[in-house]
Amino acid sequence: MASSLGRRVARAAGWRVAKRLIKPIPVIGTAVALGLASYEIKKKGLLRGLVHVGLDATPIVGTVKGVIEVFSGDLIRDRESRRVAGRQ
Repeated sequence: MASSLGRRVARAAGWRVAKRLIKPIPVIGTAVALGLASYEIKKKGLLRGLVHVGLDATPIVGTVKGVIEVFSGDLIRDRESRRVAGRQ
């Protein structure tokens, strides 16, 4: 079980690093940004998600944003969780 958990953590971490490295490449980065659009919109909310995807899909702006995010983390924050206390 521990090796399974460790493998899943390593795979998730590897995917995050891969996304951050692939997005700055102009044509491939645009395709990845558009492919991940629904995930980003669910995570950040409609307006923030659309802005995030739009910036990532724009070739030069997306590259600059990607490079900045490698060092500082997400520029556009995720939305707050709407869970009610005591419910999950």
